[in-house]
Parts: sequence; C-alpha cells; structure tokens
Amino acid sequence: MKVKVYADRMSQPSRAVIIFCKVNGIEFDEVLIILAKRQQLSPEFKEINPLGKVPTIVDGRLKLFESHAILIYLSSAFPSVADHWYPNDLSKRAKIHSVLDWHHTNLRPGAAGYVMNSVLAPFLGGSLDSKAAAEAEQILTKSLSTLETFWLKGNAKFLLGSNQPSIADLSLVCELVQLQVLDEKDRLRLFTPCKKVEEWIENTRKATQPHFDVVHKTLYGAKDKVEKQRKMGTTVSKPAFQSKM
Repeated sequence: MKVKVYADRMSQPSRAVIIFCKVNGIEFDEVLIILAKRQQLSPEFKEINPLGKVPTIVDGRLKLFESHAILIYLSSAFPSVADHWYPNDLSKRAKIHSVLDWHHTNLRPGAAGYVMNSVLAPFLGGSLDSKAAAEAEQILTKSLSTLETFWLKGNAKFLLGSNQPSIADLSLVCELVQLQVLDEKDRLRLFTPCKKVEEWIENTRKATQPHFDVVHKTLYGAKDKVEKQRKMGTTVSKPAFQSKM
C-alpha cells in the first residue's frame, strides 16, 4: 500500500516531504489540501489530522503530522533511503535534530513571518503588517547569519560539515526558497552578506534535481503573480494561489 501524503505545494514543509519521497523512490499518493480554501479545517481532513495542518501522511494505520517527524519516519521506514539523509550514527542524528529544532524557533518564524507580512497577506485576504514584517526580518537576518557562520562549516557543501545532504538541508532550504517571492532588492539585501548560504541552497537544489524544481513550480508561479501585481501597482484581496505559511 502506498503512503498517502496530504499536502499543498505552497507549503514549505509539504514541499520538503514530497521532494524527499521522490528523490528516494518512495511510492506515494499525493492528496491536495488547498490551504487558501481552508480545506485543512474540513471535518474530513481533521479526522486524519485534528490539528488541521499539512503535511500529513498516512502509512497503513499510522497517521503522522509535523514535517520533521515525517521525514525521520520515512528515513527509518524505507530501505531505499540513503544513509546520509538520516544517518545510523547516533551522534550525527543528534546533530541533525539540533538543526531541526533550531529551525523551528529561528529560521522558520523569520522567513515565513517576513514573507507573509511583507508580500503574501493580500493574496490571502489579509493585510500587510510593516511592524510584524520588520520584527520577522530581524529574526531572519540573524538566522541567515547563524547559518553562514555556524551551521555551514568550512568548505563543506551541506550543513554540519557534510558533503551529502540530510533531511535538515532539505527542510531548511525549502524554507528559504520561499524568499523568491520577495522583491529583488529585498532578496539582495538579505543574501548579499551570506554567500555560503546561497551556495548551500544551490548545492541542495542540484542534489535533489529534477524533483526540486518540479515541486517548486507552484511557488515559482506564485512569484510570477506577485511580480505582475508589483508592475501593475496593485494587490488583491482574495486568494490568488494556494499558500501555507
């Protein structure tokens, strides 16, 4: 029986899980949950995940949510997954967990909060919040600096001094790719001091091709819509694409 993956490809964690399955040859059925239409709050979906979040997977009798828990489970349950994604070495696993825990209280609120409050809120029927955007940008800038100076060690291509990607690389890079929807000047301001971060993002992208670009097509489409709105000098007041922040 195939794993069922309930996801919205505008959701950063959803993209990470889908890419992981594709890269590692895990057969799955993708079930679209359109967050902009609040399908995650439907009674039918809440029977699967009472918290109303994506991604969620169903594997046999197991119903599992939270993307990091899902990535760990898939790494452990499917023999086709290469060891470097979630090594058998317990010390390496512990270090991966430290990155994932750091991500949820630093990079994620910074990146998601900044993008939502500076760009995406009008597309979801909300309003931009310059104060919240400024606060999130401070967290994001500090997080990018920590990645640049601490988590990306030496000349290694991936996190924690590794030359092969782990589930932490995939999760964090999917988080940062959402910054593509920002105006170019804002992206340059954020990334110009972080050359190692830019190289790492590209290394992770290359290591997971062609699936990385295919799965991100929804985000790239959103970027095109945002840029079109900028050129027109307008915003929208209702959902124009699926999103999850």
